[in-house]
Amino acid sequence: MGTTLTNQNSIAEEIKSRLRSENACYHSVQKLLSSRFLSKDLRVFVNMVLRRIFGPRRNEVTGEWRRLHNEELIDLYSSLNIVRVIKSRRMRWAGHVARKGEERGMYRVLVGKPEGKRPLGRPRRRWVDNIRMDLHGVRCGYMDWIGLAQDRDRWRTFVSAVMNLRVP
Repeated sequence: MGTTLTNQNSIAEEIKSRLRSENACYHSVQKLLSSRFLSKDLRVFVNMVLRRIFGPRRNEVTGEWRRLHNEELIDLYSSLNIVRVIKSRRMRWAGHVARKGEERGMYRVLVGKPEGKRPLGRPRRRWVDNIRMDLHGVRCGYMDWIGLAQDRDRWRTFVSAVMNLRVP
């Protein structure tokens, strides 16, 4: 899936590597971004891109399409929460894998239990544990989520419910 895992199912090194490369990119353009020759009207471009992403809205009274106002763009953009996005994508992936079947390798990674002796301390959280926690957040933690994932429409409802959760 594009991520490097260690033998202990950890992606900590992958995250550190990505953060180092992102920091290097940021520091390479830092002088350019703080230059006095760069236009401060960058917000115009950002709003144009956000209008394209979020699209027009239909007026509820007249039914006509209209462009989003700047305040609406800011509300929409700031309402996205990376934790909710990650949770919903994790749920989408889990549903996809659950529908593939038990004989696939992805399924064994999703619901499998690591072999061998575990280290001291709290047990590592598995993918299935994260899915159960996400479902518990929408008050469905005790149901058979693998059976539920077989029905795409119901699973999409749960994924959107997880996306709309309040995350601190």
